[in-house]
Amino acid sequence: MAALQEPEHLRVTYNDVHNLIRASAQKIAEFKPDMLIAIGFFPARVLRTFLKTPERKANVPIHAIGLSLYESLPGMTAEQIGAEVIRTQWLGPESGKILLGRRALIVDEVDDSRKTLHYAVSELQKDVERELAQLPEAEREAKRTAFAVFVVHNKLKPKLAEIPADIPYFAGEEIEDVWLDYPWEAVDIEEHDRLAEEAKAKKREQTQAQA
Repeated sequence: MAALQEPEHLRVTYNDVHNLIRASAQKIAEFKPDMLIAIGFFPARVLRTFLKTPERKANVPIHAIGLSLYESLPGMTAEQIGAEVIRTQWLGPESGKILLGRRALIVDEVDDSRKTLHYAVSELQKDVERELAQLPEAEREAKRTAFAVFVVHNKLKPKLAEIPADIPYFAGEEIEDVWLDYPWEAVDIEEHDRLAEEAKAKKREQTQAQA
């Protein structure tokens, strides 16, 4: 039996992520988010820096949710890993009230299978709908939450779930289906950056050879 081939890795540096977010911020600002819902915490914090404007002196607040698809958690079976999104943290028991009338941007690192993003959007929308149902019908449309999604990387691969077509979707970069190694997952950050630069230099050499 042949050994499984190691997937191609793409090591991403903090500077790479920062620059992708900076390049995306102007387009995202057109959505005018007034709250960020972070699945990916570091990208959300960087993005907030670029959403500051002279008109908006206060920082856009960041709220966190925790969702796990590939992580092995206590009580999970092998079948659940990669197949079922597990909620590990949410906005709280009154998340619908927090969301009412807001322009909420969901931020994550990568859109891989899209299952996590689909779960986040659909569950947050359910929270909003439950809260709207408590209001007089005439007030509901004005209080309906506007959602959008931003990911640093979108993998060009068939998706296993979808995001509603009316929800704005922003991606910092479209990439092939490779294994992403983010810097916040690295133990030895110097070695991570060295290998990332080594891979970039090799790619530059290949590009020059083909020119």
